[in-house]
Amino acid sequence: MRNLLLGIDLGTSACKTALFDLGGRVLAQQNESYPVYYPHPGWAEQEPEEWWQAVCRAVRRMLSGSGIDPARIAGVGIGGQSWSAVPVDEDGKVLARTPIWFDTRALEICRELSREIGEDNIFALCGNPLKPSYTLPKILWFQREQPEIYAKTACFLQSNSFLVYRLTGVLSQDRSQGYGLHCYDMRKGCWDEGMCRKMGINPALLPPIYDCHQVVGTVTGKAARECGLPEGTPVAAGGLDAACGTLGAGVLHDGETQEQGGQAGGMSICISRYRADPSLILSSHVVPGRWLLQGGTVGGGGVCRWMEEELCAPEREAARKNGTSSFQELDRSAEKVPAGSGGVVFLPYMAGERSPIWDENAKGVFYGLDFSKSREHMLRAGLEGVAFSLRHNLDIAERAGASVSVLRSIGGAANSRLWTQMKADVTGKKIAVPSSDTATTLGAAILAGVGVGLYRSFEEAVERTVSVKREYLPNPELAPVYQKNYEIYLELYRQLKPVMAAGKKESER
Repeated sequence: MRNLLLGIDLGTSACKTALFDLGGRVLAQQNESYPVYYPHPGWAEQEPEEWWQAVCRAVRRMLSGSGIDPARIAGVGIGGQSWSAVPVDEDGKVLARTPIWFDTRALEICRELSREIGEDNIFALCGNPLKPSYTLPKILWFQREQPEIYAKTACFLQSNSFLVYRLTGVLSQDRSQGYGLHCYDMRKGCWDEGMCRKMGINPALLPPIYDCHQVVGTVTGKAARECGLPEGTPVAAGGLDAACGTLGAGVLHDGETQEQGGQAGGMSICISRYRADPSLILSSHVVPGRWLLQGGTVGGGGVCRWMEEELCAPEREAARKNGTSSFQELDRSAEKVPAGSGGVVFLPYMAGERSPIWDENAKGVFYGLDFSKSREHMLRAGLEGVAFSLRHNLDIAERAGASVSVLRSIGGAANSRLWTQMKADVTGKKIAVPSSDTATTLGAAILAGVGVGLYRSFEEAVERTVSVKREYLPNPELAPVYQKNYEIYLELYRQLKPVMAAGKKESER
């Protein structure tokens, strides 16, 4: 009987695969990592072939380790990181590494298009500012800087659509990832040929658009031999990882909000009426008829990982002795310092910053250090800085008219009770935690389940699969402390913005 669903989450640092029953219970899972390449300042690339190899390893190891008959898998759904631009030729061969979501090489292209077409005209069509991290400027970068690759390209794919292609042989573009291309009409859900002409994009290079739960095709014989899935298994179009995670957190209705704590941080507010803000990000939800008003920051779990690698040798040693993890020990060290970190404030702009400041020149900054401060003050300030970036995005969204009451927290950061409570205290919002580590794979699996008809609706799927495990209420006594540091956080960036820009110019000489 085909009664299991496979969800794949293609993240920035690793892919995650998970098998679910129809009640949302995880029966087996596997992670496999791959590198990010930084060949030049402002560049961040990944190799799509390494994505595919990692997915094949993960699926094979998951199936062999679990003993589950793969013939029971009724469908496959895929969530993928945002804003890829994978060039493939007519035979499906990958022609180059893809710039990923925090790559900013196309800055000058964005400036040119904004002058020529007008920022307001671009925003009116797609609901998003033209920034170098999005997909479209990266496609134009290939056109201008690597014309030999562009000339051979038959299609540009997103991360999840690349995996769909490898599994099925079908070229596709799901609706939730359309927001990465500024020739996509967000209201109508289609490519706008007039804007394509203005931007110099050949519409033939853009794949057909599918609903995220729509079955695009089935696993081919070649893909079956490589990854271990049965030939003929249905594969849904899938969607943006943040949107899949939003669905996997149970966010379907107006005002329901997902808080993301993966490599990147941010939030996704579900809205039923089109509402765009130039400081934020607007995408279609993976659920038809819904949009997501998003804030996306580079300073999520990546900040925690950086601190663990660079500042936490004692925590790694403690983890070996205690049988814990270095991240658990990091929490214990940060917890030794009171809220507010003794006045130490951290700007988490470790690869520039996306919303709401959209500044590729932004840098990470520790402020408030003196001889009385310790390494533990820096660790806590790092966690608080990410919480401030979340609040900054929420503040902008609420000014734009979005209403947020409860955050549903997902991603590895949600496993930190200290950090999750800190985010509740900083934002003043209640935080509910469902199955945080598997929310994105669950959301992807739900897409496949709806697509193949195992769930009659998204509402039924969420009711059957999503449950809240923990809740955190904001502590009003800490509000004044965090408010003071938050104001410093905002003022630091305002004051340092010209210094950061000047530093960028100096480094390019």
